[in-house]
Amino acid sequence: MSDKHISSQFDAELNAISTHVLEMGGLVESQLQQALHALVHMDRDAADQVLELEPRVNQMEVYIDREIISTISRRQPIARDLRFLMAIARTTQNLERAGDEVARIARMVKSILQSGSARGLPNSELRVAADLAAGLLRKSLDAFARLDVAMAVSILKEDDRIDVEYDGFLRKLITYMMADPRTISAGMDLLFLAKAIERVGDHAKNIAEQIVFVVKGEDIRHKPADQVDAVTR
Repeated sequence: MSDKHISSQFDAELNAISTHVLEMGGLVESQLQQALHALVHMDRDAADQVLELEPRVNQMEVYIDREIISTISRRQPIARDLRFLMAIARTTQNLERAGDEVARIARMVKSILQSGSARGLPNSELRVAADLAAGLLRKSLDAFARLDVAMAVSILKEDDRIDVEYDGFLRKLITYMMADPRTISAGMDLLFLAKAIERVGDHAKNIAEQIVFVVKGEDIRHKPADQVDAVTR
């Protein structure tokens, strides 16, 4: 068998694994949109649908991990190909964890509905943060599909906006709970919900970091902004 034929087969395997990752990402994105609908409309049925999808996300992570291990053991990739497979493994892990946070949002919505006491609490910042997180997840998947470093860098910077909205919501929520202790229980549900949204944004950011790792060969996790700019310039 010629080296060229082996190479084309390997490329086909990498493309197939990449496609599965994007399918998994699309499923998590669909979960998130359904969860945001449940949040905005306080829709119990939508929250239930989110939770029904959770096992499929978990199964896809296990399947992709198995394919990565098989490919590495058979092909023994090096350089960019190995970085790509490592990045896929990290990306699927982040997608699964984002799915866990989305499921947490759905559970919090159901808890709020059950308590029936969250209607008077502030949530405008929460909805803004949720929209930002959904946008970041969508952009991270688009950037991954194209291995677009410029888009990945923009995601890293946009994640800060979610943190700002989260901090503003947290301060306002604490003010409400201090003014009326009867809102503490529902307020805590909203607090955990807000944290889950913020974490979805963090996972989108983590995926963006993996794109830089594949293309530039630099691990930018935990690096300050000026070093990231130097690597991606």
